[in-house]
Amino acid sequence: MKLLYAILFFLFAQNISVAQTITLSNPSVFPRKGEVVEVPWATVKAKIPTLDTANFKLVNAVTKKEIPVQFETKGGTKILNLLLQTDFTALGTVKLSVVTGKRITYPIRTYGRYVPERKDDFAWENDKIAFRMYGKELEKTPKEMAYGTDVWVKSTDRMVINERYKRGKYHENQGDGMDYYHVGLTLGAGNIAPYVKDTIRYDGTYATWKMLDSGPLRTTFQLSYNEWNAGSLKLKATKTISLDAGSNFNKIEVSYSGQVNAELPVVMGIVKRNEQGVMVLDEQRSVMAYWEPLHGADGITGVGVFTATPITKMNVSEQQLLMHAKIPAGSASFVYYNGACWNMAGEFTDAALWFNHVQINRSRITEKIRVTIQ
Repeated sequence: MKLLYAILFFLFAQNISVAQTITLSNPSVFPRKGEVVEVPWATVKAKIPTLDTANFKLVNAVTKKEIPVQFETKGGTKILNLLLQTDFTALGTVKLSVVTGKRITYPIRTYGRYVPERKDDFAWENDKIAFRMYGKELEKTPKEMAYGTDVWVKSTDRMVINERYKRGKYHENQGDGMDYYHVGLTLGAGNIAPYVKDTIRYDGTYATWKMLDSGPLRTTFQLSYNEWNAGSLKLKATKTISLDAGSNFNKIEVSYSGQVNAELPVVMGIVKRNEQGVMVLDEQRSVMAYWEPLHGADGITGVGVFTATPITKMNVSEQQLLMHAKIPAGSASFVYYNGACWNMAGEFTDAALWFNHVQINRSRITEKIRVTIQ
């Protein structure tokens, strides 16, 4: 009898330890390494209503290894999405077991913060690349004034922002990368602005910030801008920026309020250097990319911008590569992606490799990973 009870207990324990299987399918003809997949939490709870948020983990059914997860709230108190990270082969499938138990502590692979000690910077990074945007305090030093997105190149998967600010020598390569990217009075590495009466109407520096989600797989924050005169329009802007682990690209959702009664023309830009670089202007696929000229011993930065939606045109001005689009009247927001790489990190060592990566990432956002919970 004791043996029977032991067998029944073992079978019962086995039954509750693996409640469900999540199957992920890659529809793309290319592999996807370190892909962060977003699963609506309502879908998970509908399929697994008894799931204990604090006491489950996801395990690869083949390798038996636990994979990283994160709960996304977008600044609220409720879980909106379950984020998970795994690799996919081309057209491949990954099966995950939902297992009862405490999750391991995952390494931080995305991070961002407000930097009051450096003139209101907001800086963020992941295991590939780092960025920053400029705040109001910078306006007190006009010679340093800049509008666009700044890039901090990296050659390590460690989080290095805090170390660089503490050293105070982020313009020097201390063995893990540096900030040598020059933004100036341009859109930098893919910022966005209204384009009214054939002129870029820069929104200047951000006024307030709000952290929405902070790693380990996705960091999301919001930057808000004071009202400014965009030609004949008085506008306010809010930019919600997300960076996933393993990705060279930010997702940016921008919304404009104020005198927005008709469709609003906008441009996304990449600052152009005086020396010869290499450009891609693919209007049909809404992809714009730039492989900068060599910057001495600092190396080369690659920059890319793309959208999942049609654009109106592209052109190259004296200062910038520009992608033009229109936000329809009554639309709440506009979504696009920007990002960068550094040749000295060793992953993208020439223009062809970088341009292919930009095109692939444009495909990734339109070819979503398919999720089935059984």
